[in-house]
Amino acid sequence: MQRNGKVANLYLIIVFIILYSPIFYLIYYSFNSGGTMHQFEGFTLDWYKEVFADTRLFIIVLNTLIIALLSAAISTIIGVFGALGIAHVRKNRLKNTFLTLNNVLLVSPDVIIGASFLILFTIVGIKLGFTSVLLSHIAFCVPIVVLMVLPKIEEMSSSLVDAALDLGASNWNVLTKVILPYISPGILAGFFMALTFSLDDFAVTFFVTGNGFSTLSVEIYSLARQGISLTINALTTLIFLFTIILVIGYYYINQRSLKTNGIGGGK
Repeated sequence: MQRNGKVANLYLIIVFIILYSPIFYLIYYSFNSGGTMHQFEGFTLDWYKEVFADTRLFIIVLNTLIIALLSAAISTIIGVFGALGIAHVRKNRLKNTFLTLNNVLLVSPDVIIGASFLILFTIVGIKLGFTSVLLSHIAFCVPIVVLMVLPKIEEMSSSLVDAALDLGASNWNVLTKVILPYISPGILAGFFMALTFSLDDFAVTFFVTGNGFSTLSVEIYSLARQGISLTINALTTLIFLFTIILVIGYYYINQRSLKTNGIGGGK
């Protein structure tokens, strides 16, 4: 048993090295004064200065954050009510149908989704830009939130709701004071997952982005096509650090929420 555990740990270490080596390679050369990724000539922060001095890039970063936060917040609200609706469907066949429809956007190729949204917005007459990108991100983030929230709802005992109703609580009070606090870890997980997916998305955004509006993923792709520049490395490093902060923040909030619920349950 102990030998199997050591083998498993070694396997995980190798997997993490393979996954993170390219990222650390980019980070390492983002400090290279030589301007190439072939030989490290000296330490410099010039590439980071270029990133912060680029006003257009700052606007793109701001656009990306606004899109990510708005789409995550809106999709979380829609996803929570969607999960509640699916959980209260009594017929298993109908419930499985809703779950299948919910998972379509998750299993469909991003290229197909992006092309579909492009055709839809063109037919409806929605101008490609901020609105089209936001609607697209909300659409593919909602199923993620539903999958994060639904297990918490199904885990909750129906006796909690029945007890609240017997004590005279209204349906609104049951929702806000019983159900939502109980499923809050799932809601937080859904929000942060939606935020991460929105920040990370390229394929769908590439199809629905119009002239004059761009996000970081599309901008990095455009910069990479122009040739190797260590500004891309610096920008990628900053995005990676921001993602790490998000993950740590989510972990801290989730652990604090679990401890609070545990103390409340003990009382």
